Amino acid sequence: MTSTAAAGSDSRRLLPGRQNFHQMDRINGNGQKSAIQASTFSDGADEFDDDTLIASEALSRRTGGFERNAGPGNLGMFGSLKFVLLKSKLNLLIPSGFVAIVVKDMTGNNGWVFPLTLLGIIPLAERLGFATEQLAFFTGPTVGGLLNATFGNATELIISIHALRSGKLRVVQQSLLGSILSNLLLVLGCAFFSGGVTCGKTEQKFSKSEAVVSSGLLLMAVLGLLPPTVLHYTHSEVHSGKSGLALSRFSSCVMLVAYACYIYFELTTSRRREESNQGRGENVGDADNNEAPDISKWEAIAWLAILTIWISVLSDYLVNAIDGASQAWNIPVAFISVILLPIVGNAAEHASAVMFAMKDKLDLSLGVAIGSSTQMSMFGIPFCVVIGWMMGQPMDLNFHLFETASLLMTVLVVAFLLQDGTSNCLKGLMLFLCYLIVAASFYVHSDQDPDG
Repeated sequence: MTSTAAAGSDSRRLLPGRQNFHQMDRINGNGQKSAIQASTFSDGADEFDDDTLIASEALSRRTGGFERNAGPGNLGMFGSLKFVLLKSKLNLLIPSGFVAIVVKDMTGNNGWVFPLTLLGIIPLAERLGFATEQLAFFTGPTVGGLLNATFGNATELIISIHALRSGKLRVVQQSLLGSILSNLLLVLGCAFFSGGVTCGKTEQKFSKSEAVVSSGLLLMAVLGLLPPTVLHYTHSEVHSGKSGLALSRFSSCVMLVAYACYIYFELTTSRRREESNQGRGENVGDADNNEAPDISKWEAIAWLAILTIWISVLSDYLVNAIDGASQAWNIPVAFISVILLPIVGNAAEHASAVMFAMKDKLDLSLGVAIGSSTQMSMFGIPFCVVIGWMMGQPMDLNFHLFETASLLMTVLVVAFLLQDGTSNCLKGLMLFLCYLIVAASFYVHSDQDPDG
């Protein structure tokens, strides 16, 4: 029983990608473990009060009429429905998806279909993270870590796959790019600024070593994007139109291998760290041993399947409505893909990162912001290139000069601000203002190679 609990503990550690912020565990530099449960949406997404982050020793207190550590056995089908569909006030937005389908079938007005679909996807993405967290209770450390890493950005990947099927390669590239930019500049900037203003400290500290590793991975991703772009704009390909695509596919495979090695390194390091603490007599696993899932394993699997299918259906409507919404609102498709999709689609996770910073849990904020950006750049983008390869779509790493330059400068700015391991409100303000410049740039940017 102890080994099973320890395995569940490892699988829910702060891994790369958008983390399940319902429960996050971390070991600080002094070997002390601070087990955090972020029940951001237990009492509603719009009520971020002092109970948002709950210490592990308080996990047994009642939440929404249920004992948190009561286990799934006493809940049954109706208990599962209540936990998944009624605990979060964000679920009030779920009917927006049905309304979007009705509006599309009756009027075909994409100007309304697009925002309604976005609103409908927001609660589904949050509940998908909840179901992934629940399933991680029943898996070992490796499988649980892979689940968190894979489903962390499942919504963006589903939207990207639908765009690939429709041949909207530029929408795929720009939406993935926008997710990285928004996390590095907007989310991290708001987290730094809010933490600096509210926590009462001149500077907040975070793990410098992990930030340096994440910055290195981001720079590696930029290195993967640069050669295909340079080859295209310098007309130096050996075989015009083919060499860049072949290079993109090769580089994507290399990036996926590098990301897999990173995941393995994080998992093994986390396990060894816990075993070392246990060897010194530190009871770092007691809090995790008291944790129990809210729903059963098969209920979690069923909800994962249901939510993924429903997100997939709405993503199809969303992708098909982008061009119509661009014309109806007189907004460039590039601005919608790079700015609007990431902001609205990731609103729940953005809010959690800010709340962690306000509670002086900056490592968790970086896990949401930097970790998600790392996953999208080292896994999401190359994964879409490989999937496009399988579909026969010429998806490549040539994100065009304007987009690639924006990403390069963003990564460099963030890497310089993270190198000393501290943050303050001025750094946050700088990142936020940088995002405003990037957003304004894409608003006036005319894509010279739009899809279709």
